[in-house]
Amino acid sequence: MAAPVTPELEAAAERAQARRGLLVSLPAYAYLVVFFAIPLVIVFVVSVFGRRNPRGATVYGPPTLDAYRKIFEPGPDGSYLVLEIVWRSLWLSVVTTIVCLLLAYPLAYYIATRTPRVRNALLVLVMIPFWSNFLVRTYAWRVLLGRSGPVTAVTSALGLTDTPMIFTVNAVLIGLVYGFLPFMVLPLYAAIERMDWSLVEAARDLYASGWQAFRKITWPLSRPGVIAGSILVFIPAFGAYVTPEILGGSKTTLLGSYIVRQFLQARDAPFGSALSFVLMSVMLGATIVYFRTGARNL
Repeated sequence: MAAPVTPELEAAAERAQARRGLLVSLPAYAYLVVFFAIPLVIVFVVSVFGRRNPRGATVYGPPTLDAYRKIFEPGPDGSYLVLEIVWRSLWLSVVTTIVCLLLAYPLAYYIATRTPRVRNALLVLVMIPFWSNFLVRTYAWRVLLGRSGPVTAVTSALGLTDTPMIFTVNAVLIGLVYGFLPFMVLPLYAAIERMDWSLVEAARDLYASGWQAFRKITWPLSRPGVIAGSILVFIPAFGAYVTPEILGGSKTTLLGSYIVRQFLQARDAPFGSALSFVLMSVMLGATIVYFRTGARNL
């Protein structure tokens, strides 16, 4: 005869299950500590305790916030270069997120409402860009937007402009939207595809218009996908490096490129670490917003 189930036995079983879960998750925890927590601590230590000497080397001393104050200090010409770069990166990442949402939502809605065979084929088409290297795809846009590229040829033939679009903010925006659009489509598709469509049918049966049914039913139910896709686009766009370096010019420097220059060209590791820590703080804040507002509804 089996032993009766008692609260003590249930508690022991829960503790054993918790121990097994901890053992299974140890490799993931170790990975996060080694490749995320420790580098984050190193960046913070360099930004607070590090100083750049006249030879470009990093020396360490008492804690100071000089590297962080430098972000808000004007340059020799009186302009706040760092704040301008941060603002440019912020608004460009926001615009990229909005454009991706406007393009991805109709596409995700169309894919989610097709038959399974068509749906799978369209999903493969969305994921095809991931089959090639991101750097190669960005260089392809450099050819398309260049002086002798087809985009310039079309705009010249239409009499719009003879100036090539390459090395402009618009070129960077096009590259960012192209690179991160699938990150918006896939979460939206997942949210829309598992909607309860009987609610939409009920709204239409109650004489709601198509717009009213979308505003009251479809949009609220797909909002978790909107939030997830927005975070997945905003975070990498805010810290983008490859796209602005290839498609942008000196006047379109974004925060990711500026941080790299501090480490490799200016050799100012404390200042670069301070900028990196600010960037990671913004990304961490965006991630927290996602988990607080969207993940619990997914």
